[in-house]
Amino acid sequence: MIRKERMVKKLVGALALAAMLVVAACGNDTGQGTVPARVTRVGMAYNVGGRGDGSFNDAAYAGVAKALQETGAGITEAVAGAGDTDADRQALLRGLAATGCNPVIAVGYIYGADLDAVAREFPATTFAIVDAVVAQPNVGSLVFASEQSAYLAGVIAASASKTGRIGFIGAMNISVIEAFEAGYIQGARSVNPTIVIASTYLGAADDGTVWNDPDKARNVTVTMLASGTDVVYAAAGASGVGMLQAVKDAGGPANNLWAIGVDSDQYTMPSLAAFKEVILTSTIKRVDRAVYDVVMGVAAGAPLTGTQRFDLARDGVGYAVSNPAVADYRPAADAAAAEIRNGQITVRTW
Repeated sequence: MIRKERMVKKLVGALALAAMLVVAACGNDTGQGTVPARVTRVGMAYNVGGRGDGSFNDAAYAGVAKALQETGAGITEAVAGAGDTDADRQALLRGLAATGCNPVIAVGYIYGADLDAVAREFPATTFAIVDAVVAQPNVGSLVFASEQSAYLAGVIAASASKTGRIGFIGAMNISVIEAFEAGYIQGARSVNPTIVIASTYLGAADDGTVWNDPDKARNVTVTMLASGTDVVYAAAGASGVGMLQAVKDAGGPANNLWAIGVDSDQYTMPSLAAFKEVILTSTIKRVDRAVYDVVMGVAAGAPLTGTQRFDLARDGVGYAVSNPAVADYRPAADAAAAEIRNGQITVRTW
């Protein structure tokens, strides 16, 4: 299995390199992008599942894609495998840096210790990491107040629920995902103190497969719905598709059943178009904005380093309003957001 994943990763790298050359050539030929001296190629190390997850990785790509369009730079992409070791991930990051990528962006906390080691080896390269803090002078640590956006999702879920029972599905049982759960519970209880919240994690902190296991998420959702849960929120990467499928199969809004997406506005994601009718809202983590800022910072000669916290006050998190069905719940969610911004509400992460 690991051998297969590595073969896939090499293939992705080869295809990305070809795409990089095409992008760079197009930028030079059309004149639509001027390649700044400080950024000619961006390295993207995606989390397990890679691009196409309709969530975390896609949000990161959206940000880098915008930066590439504006700078004319190229891109080299790589994906962590579910069975990768620390040595594998370090080799992946090292390969991006060694081939001249600058910046190199690691999408996900799983790269934390690995990036700490590799960043020391390439002090002239700017690195960034999403959802982790790496205390190296050439690293930008992009962290998000996910508990704040999840609080708003909890307000919406509790307001929309007809049964007084809602659900939460997390991927790994780790602090980054626990923050989503904590905010969701607090937001829901602010609306209905007696609401019942079913919480389930798909795997332990060392189980990378849970980020890309839709069947497991679907089965968990089916069980929740059978017990009367009518709104389910999943913070589980590509596994969340299984939750969306289960809610749709159970009748969706026609039966007063709703799903809440994560990280990107999943109602508008082309890859999730088959499920948009059941997606009441999504919590937004502006990974796209953070990644864009990293690339443009390097381009301007002012790298974005140190810990960068993206919260409601910085418009780094929020909730999606694309589905007209969420309109009834926006006043309550917006009021809660204002109180979080001005300090009247402090959302805990446990």
